[in-house]
Amino acid sequence: MTQDPGMLAQETADRLAGDGVGAVVATVVGGHAEIRGAGRVAVDRPDTPGADTLFEIGSVTKVFTALCLARLAVAGTVDLDEPLAALLPEDAVVPSRGGAEISLRHLAMHTSGLPRLPKGMFLRLLLRPGTPDPYAGCTARVLLRGLARTRLDARPGERFQYSNLGAGLLGLALARRAGTDYASLVRREICAPLGLVDTVVTVEADRADRLARGHDGDRRPVPPWNLADLAGAGGLRSTATDLVAFVRAQWDGPSGPLADAVRLTREAEHPTGPSSWAHLGWVGHRPDPGQGGHPQIWHNGGTGGFSSFVGFGPERRTAVVVLANTRTSVDAAASGLLATLQREHAAPARP
Repeated sequence: MTQDPGMLAQETADRLAGDGVGAVVATVVGGHAEIRGAGRVAVDRPDTPGADTLFEIGSVTKVFTALCLARLAVAGTVDLDEPLAALLPEDAVVPSRGGAEISLRHLAMHTSGLPRLPKGMFLRLLLRPGTPDPYAGCTARVLLRGLARTRLDARPGERFQYSNLGAGLLGLALARRAGTDYASLVRREICAPLGLVDTVVTVEADRADRLARGHDGDRRPVPPWNLADLAGAGGLRSTATDLVAFVRAQWDGPSGPLADAVRLTREAEHPTGPSSWAHLGWVGHRPDPGQGGHPQIWHNGGTGGFSSFVGFGPERRTAVVVLANTRTSVDAAASGLLATLQREHAAPARP
């Protein structure tokens, strides 16, 4: 018996809220979305999070950064294979290996060879566990100074190695080429064309009452994360409403340069395993490849007090958005919900 997408969303939200504090779950089939919330925006507030509640989305930010890259590439402002060094100050030192330079494509696909974290950050986290905002000191000056002392773990383009540093540097470099800051770049290239009104780096006073409070795994409130100039790796806040519009653009986006940019993000592909791969920003896998499982394109996110997941099935035009204000992972519930939608629901392809 086919299960109603709205009921599936509510059941998932209720289950996640029972394990944490609050959750919002959206199911999307073609042009129709169901958004459900459960729990509380904070342990000391009775209001239930909903479609327009703001959450830190962590590394889901990376797909926005990659789409900015694709937008600028379509416009001819950058080239995917342009060296990172060409977008940084003249005195910036960018490591290379085996005669290969780090390109913008490498940064977006996590094949740059850069380590996961900026130079010295892992040691600081070991010495100061529980740091409330570990990325707050990642200014451009600090990042570039550390980059000059960084040794690549692999030749650029050779293998997939997830890197917050790489994604953050991509956001920094693109904003510099565009003559603006990262928040303004995302607003201009993505939010304005798609009508996303609540996807921001900084939550101003007019949105503050809609911002969920983050919690650790024991439901204790934690301070927000501010990633400074590493914002391209995980600095955005957003809502289920905005993320539904963003994910719909992956198959029903407006024609023209934005649609071209969306296609470009998925034309680039690097294998990461027998049934998994990386795109620009997104990662993908095919569950149960031997049994006809449908591919899932997705990205997750996590900060000190939030977890998130945005995923879609391009073949079935189905999607799931999950946002929670606890750092406990929502990946298993979200991926399972998406698989159910793919199995039981399919929107007709566009003519």
